[in-house]
Amino acid sequence: MGTLNMLGLAKRIGARFLLTSTSEVYGDPLEHPQKETYWGNVNPIGERSCYDEGKRTAETLTMDYHRGDGVEVRIARIFNTYGPRMCLDDGRVVSNFVAQVIRKQPMTVYGDGKQTRSFQYVSDLVNGLVALMDGEHVGPFNLGNPGEFTMLELAEVVKATIDPSATIEFRPNTADDPHMRKPDISKAKELLNWEPKVPLKEGLPLMVNDFRNRILNEDEGKGMK
Repeated sequence: MGTLNMLGLAKRIGARFLLTSTSEVYGDPLEHPQKETYWGNVNPIGERSCYDEGKRTAETLTMDYHRGDGVEVRIARIFNTYGPRMCLDDGRVVSNFVAQVIRKQPMTVYGDGKQTRSFQYVSDLVNGLVALMDGEHVGPFNLGNPGEFTMLELAEVVKATIDPSATIEFRPNTADDPHMRKPDISKAKELLNWEPKVPLKEGLPLMVNDFRNRILNEDEGKGMK
């Protein structure tokens, strides 16, 4: 509904409209890496479907307004992004691992930890969105870092960055969890002249410093009550 309302506003005032879609439109992909031409493998009645299908519908509305009403639109499919100032407890895997290790808790790994994700630093994403909005191409464009890590590999990077003695706690996997997630960014490279610059081992310490400061302040506040 938010997308529909904003498309109506963009139509009325002649604005260029940006839809920040998601790699979740690919569901649990049968194509690897994922190109923008891939239509996805989404369970329409699963536990994740309200998000997956919501974003897919948002893309549909955006293209309908573009084709039917001439609204100038841009669509970005954003892959996992991390960086400073994220919510400490937003449930995303990088936030979870970093916050857990700083708090001296085990890192929670769901399933066998062999599922893969790609992690882009926030400044790379911002640069990609600016290039998309400044350019003449509608998209959709995958915006993500093609560097692929299993959850266990990510856990090892977090351990090395924060605390080598950190431990892992395995839990049953969540429903419809994608096994693989990696963007093909050839289209963004060619048409937007964009690709990510910040590898995980450079970006992660910047996020860790921010999280550590906020968690320590949070703990001090609890101690004063």
